[in-house]
Amino acid sequence: MLETLKHRIERIWDHRELLEDNEYRLSVREVVEMLDEGKIRVAEPGENGWTVNEWIKKAVILYFPIQKMQTFEVGPFEFHDKIKLKRNYAELGVRVVPHAVARYGSFINSGVILMPSYVNIGAYVDSGTMVDTWATVGSCAQVGKNVHLSGGVGLGGVLEPVQASPVIIEDGCFIGSRCIVVEGAHIKKEAVLGANVVITKSTKIIDVTGSEPVEYKGEVPERSVVIPGSYTKKFPAGEFQVPCALIIGKRKESTDLKTSLNDALRDHNVAV
Repeated sequence: MLETLKHRIERIWDHRELLEDNEYRLSVREVVEMLDEGKIRVAEPGENGWTVNEWIKKAVILYFPIQKMQTFEVGPFEFHDKIKLKRNYAELGVRVVPHAVARYGSFINSGVILMPSYVNIGAYVDSGTMVDTWATVGSCAQVGKNVHLSGGVGLGGVLEPVQASPVIIEDGCFIGSRCIVVEGAHIKKEAVLGANVVITKSTKIIDVTGSEPVEYKGEVPERSVVIPGSYTKKFPAGEFQVPCALIIGKRKESTDLKTSLNDALRDHNVAV
């Protein structure tokens, strides 16, 4: 079934006139429905790392032109858009605090708590995760189990180019207040980002725990404790400080996740 859907989406992508055919439009809608239910996802982990399913991203992009603008009301609030909101949160086992908004086509697993926040189409938010106040989970972003996205966190969305990787936050991560993670950056299992850390594909992520700095880009290693930093860079006009991220330690193996999180923040004096 998936192979048939994939083949159809690829055909539509190359021949947009097929969107005039109701059968092909139904295929696009079926993919988005499966995304909404968590039966498929834009990116998924495997033995050899994460795989991006480009054809699913294509289906999300193709969904927009076949949807008509409509007005719908939620109590006293009015919306005018092409994509409806998620529903049936009690049935899904999701706690949703006003004014949290999640778009249809995003998957939110049982046990998730949405404080006033926003989750876009194609995103995947796994069980036990807290999306705190004014946090944003962009289109196709992948958030693992038992993650805490603190207040004002921004996870960037990505649809085009279709080969671009989405933002990935693996299980057990703690993302501190006002952090920004964009451009397909990958935060690995149980990492801790202190407040205001910015991670992009080009951000220097420097491990300063050893005798010599070790540099990463676009990826924070497992269990790393990260804070904002800066380094000196030469420009034609002179030398200036450029933002980076500093790995200053690791979460301890000796305690459970909740305790190790508190220890990590306390031991390294990290603001959240």
